[in-house]
Amino acid sequence: MPPTQAESVIKSIIREIGQECAAHGEIVSETLVAFMVKAVVLDPSNGFNMDRALIKSDVQKLVKLCVARLLDSKNPSLDTIKMQVYFDMNYTSREEFLQEHHRVLESRLGPISREITDNRSCAREELESLYRKIVSYVLLRSGLGSPTDIKIVREATAALQSVFPQAELGTFLTLSKKDKERQLKELTTIVTGIRLFNRDCGKGGEGIDDLPAILHEAIPATTQHIDTQLQIAQDQAYRYTAILEKVTQNPLMRQEFQPYLLKEALFNMRQYEIFLQIILSDIITCAQEVEMMIKQLAAQLEQLKMTVKSKTAVPTSQVFPIFIALSNLWTSFQDETVLLSVLSNLTTHLEPFLGTHELLFPERVIQDLLDGVTVKTDVCRMKEHMEDRVHLADFRKLEWLFPETTANFDKLLIQYRGFCGYTFATTDGLLLPGNPAIGILKYKEKYYTFNTRDAAYSFAENPEKYIDLVREQAKKNAELIQLLELHQQFETLIPYSQMKDVDKHYIKPITKWESSTQTDTHILPPTIVRSYEWNEWELRRKAIQLANLRQKVTHSLQTDLSHMRRENFSQVYSSKDASTQSKRESSTHVPRPQIYIAGLRGGKTKTTHGVKVNLTRAVDET
Repeated sequence: MPPTQAESVIKSIIREIGQECAAHGEIVSETLVAFMVKAVVLDPSNGFNMDRALIKSDVQKLVKLCVARLLDSKNPSLDTIKMQVYFDMNYTSREEFLQEHHRVLESRLGPISREITDNRSCAREELESLYRKIVSYVLLRSGLGSPTDIKIVREATAALQSVFPQAELGTFLTLSKKDKERQLKELTTIVTGIRLFNRDCGKGGEGIDDLPAILHEAIPATTQHIDTQLQIAQDQAYRYTAILEKVTQNPLMRQEFQPYLLKEALFNMRQYEIFLQIILSDIITCAQEVEMMIKQLAAQLEQLKMTVKSKTAVPTSQVFPIFIALSNLWTSFQDETVLLSVLSNLTTHLEPFLGTHELLFPERVIQDLLDGVTVKTDVCRMKEHMEDRVHLADFRKLEWLFPETTANFDKLLIQYRGFCGYTFATTDGLLLPGNPAIGILKYKEKYYTFNTRDAAYSFAENPEKYIDLVREQAKKNAELIQLLELHQQFETLIPYSQMKDVDKHYIKPITKWESSTQTDTHILPPTIVRSYEWNEWELRRKAIQLANLRQKVTHSLQTDLSHMRRENFSQVYSSKDASTQSKRESSTHVPRPQIYIAGLRGGKTKTTHGVKVNLTRAVDET
């Protein structure tokens, strides 16, 4: 059958079942009918084949079974399914709720915002009308009073005129649509901050509720109410568990007393307890946020008073950020108020799903069944077997986790919501809390706890057997799929609120081991140049030092007192013969002057005449 055709068939079946229930005076939602259809098909006792297409007789049988179960007013199982569907459709996480709340507020402000941003007024009357619309927008967005109250409108108008006079409307109209929207939001925060400051100073604050005081009173009252309901639910669950244990141990009593209704009542009470714990956790988070915001509000107001004091004019750059911070804090107070109201209403609307307990098991009947039975709390059951721990030596192939060996031991997602899977499988649906101190079994990336060591050993011998038994039991009671968080095994019945978080449920354990390793100090040769210097002054200092060393002489000596204490060595260069040549003997030969004088001895004449004759040879002739 094509998917589109199958979807249309399923829708027609759901519509027909809804009409049949309405004809009998019972109005049921399509979500509840769809869940019931899948639950009836899953139950093997109804004989539906999941691999075969439904024929006409199968559809008629399915409609008949679903209508019968939906009209059964004394069925704890149906009440549990209704409770799960209601909680799934009305509960969401804190972040998602606040996002949806802000989205709804934006959608409600959309029409008046468009009227302001699309306005093209020019006349004086039209500009005055536009300014009044801006004042109304500021009041609606801030949530501080009604725009129909004259006193509140006057106070808001005065605060707006101090930061945005009417004369600036012309500039405002020239802006783009996005800039107009941004400026409207900014004006709202500033005006809100001004009104809150005036209220704190006793000069205004008309129509502003004291949200911190209201939350300071409402949160403890809501927490106390939920604690009371939680304690009642736990006490009732402990009594049901004690009776079922007695029936399990006494076969004769099992024949006289049919325990299936009591087990369904136990499932109903345990589911109610889990939902209350989820709501209580959110309220505790809400209380922590409110306590922190009250301190921040007081600090911001004190800072603003110190900034303003008695000054006639203060720079906007100093006070506007504080006004905006005040406005954001007050918006957070409003969010916490709405969230607390929703959680309180959710708690109130869960109580009607417990109506079958008093009808099926009045207090007189419960007291008779508890005769000779000791009612134990979950904490008492854990303390009884706190010392009975699993011995790792008994298991070689399975991994067990303990608090001292696992860092995130408390954050592990335990299968079956912390209940003992072995006890549930072997006792046909008895819910007993597991004790993590015994040891957590890790099997196929999932974690299991057990109420006793014997249960842990038995489960560890054949885990697949008991996992299959739990799955088969869940097919008979569809409310167990959400109660025990079996969404991975029944993907078609995953609640919408948990569809996105299916893959986020599992947290891997961070195990701790005693281990030691030995490595070489330096595997690779060091590459650090110890003599490297980047500092210019250090380089100069070394240069001066080296220049100074050139003028130093190193001496070594040995005295009579020290020569026996240690061996001293000094190294010197041995002397050697050396010669140097500084000059060379040489000679030169030049012509000798030969000069003669002739005629000194006289001659034939009386007068002597001397003649000087130079016979010296030329240089180049020598």
